Amino acid sequence: MSGNIKLLSDTLAAAKAEGRSALIAYLPAGFPTVEGGIEAAKAVFAGGADVVEVGLPHSDPVLDGPVIQTADDIALRGGVKIADVMRTVREAHQATGKPVLVMTYWNPIDRYGIERFTAELAEAGGAGCILPDLPVQESATWREHADKHGLATVFVVAPSSKDARLAEITAAGSGFVYAASLMGVTGTRESVGAQAQDLVRRTKATTGLPVCVGLGVSNPEQAAEVARFADGVIVGSAFVKRLLAADGDLADGLDGVRALAAELAEGVRKRA
Repeated sequence: MSGNIKLLSDTLAAAKAEGRSALIAYLPAGFPTVEGGIEAAKAVFAGGADVVEVGLPHSDPVLDGPVIQTADDIALRGGVKIADVMRTVREAHQATGKPVLVMTYWNPIDRYGIERFTAELAEAGGAGCILPDLPVQESATWREHADKHGLATVFVVAPSSKDARLAEITAAGSGFVYAASLMGVTGTRESVGAQAQDLVRRTKATTGLPVCVGLGVSNPEQAAEVARFADGVIVGSAFVKRLLAADGDLADGLDGVRALAAELAEGVRKRA
């Protein structure tokens, strides 16, 4: 079975045709429970997200700040498995018909097996994978299997990336490019800043792929700011905070993430 890279590309192209950025939401699988995580993904789609990234919880999430680390810890203590990640992808996609990716560090895939992981992700209807810690020069085997199964390989670029390095990364990637707006870990910020705009400009000079910005966006005003120069706005910690704030009341948490998605969806359409 082939994955949904075309659905991802078509979704990003449709947002561009509407004169706006796409809204991409991140949620960890298994948080607050496996079933709760699935419902949260459906809720952010219902609120207006175009794409959802399902995080594969990891014990050493080097890119993730304290909010997502807290959610990962809850998921891991709850016994979340890769099978639960695949189930989350499957059920969120089947319920909405929208593109769902997995965001994961490399070690779990390496241990699970590349062929097994890509085949199962495609079978679940996944659109691809975001791999923040897989070096491009070591990615050939992964990309071969991802291509075979119709999955996007999304790499992360950072403000510290030199232009030649950007070109190397974007040439190897597919689906879109994840531009980290700043050096550091995930989390909400007061300002996303000019650094992100410069990184998008430099990245776009190397590729025709959409460039989507993550790290730090948490409210409609920031979403509108980033939407002026990026093809997609990625929001994670702000959604997780809504679920954490619900303190175990899933219905309240789902209302929170649905409402935030609606606010952010309006923000990406304003392009302040």
